[in-house]
Amino acid sequence: MQPSVPSFAELLDGAQSSAVHLEMRDAYGVANEVEEFARWKRTGECDVDPGSAGWSPWVELIRRTVCRGVAVRRARIVSEPVSDYVRFEHAGTRVNIGAGEQVRWLPRRRASDIALPGNDFWLIDDHIVRWNHFTGEGASGGGEMNDDPAVAKLCSQAFEAVWARAVPHEEYELR
Repeated sequence: MQPSVPSFAELLDGAQSSAVHLEMRDAYGVANEVEEFARWKRTGECDVDPGSAGWSPWVELIRRTVCRGVAVRRARIVSEPVSDYVRFEHAGTRVNIGAGEQVRWLPRRRASDIALPGNDFWLIDDHIVRWNHFTGEGASGGGEMNDDPAVAKLCSQAFEAVWARAVPHEEYELR
């Protein structure tokens, strides 16, 4: 039986030591970002206020997770030249970092020989996987949980291989 899919708050609030997130798409079209992305494309400005309605819930969640001693790391595999969406994402990443996340970027060319799962995921404490499914247009296709030790090991090894090669956010130059 498929485990139910907890909210991100439930997932991160339950983390004991680590929460890692691997993103592998060049564009997302999730509903809660559509307007902000369109505004950024028009004006070049994006919301970087950690207290804004768009960021505040995430910032509070990450801060309380990190305050408990949980390491929160996010790695993004991106094609170069990067897409407009990745430029938008890069511009807002300072909020993730300010909240306590560690973020790195890996050019897709440097990931060619890494065995990667077929979907973005969160891995909690090296044993619980939350797959993030997306439609072809990048809208959320829902989440799926998996606690199979072999799947968790695949995700852990993939994430760590990406992390070892990836460039810290502060050093990554958009190309």
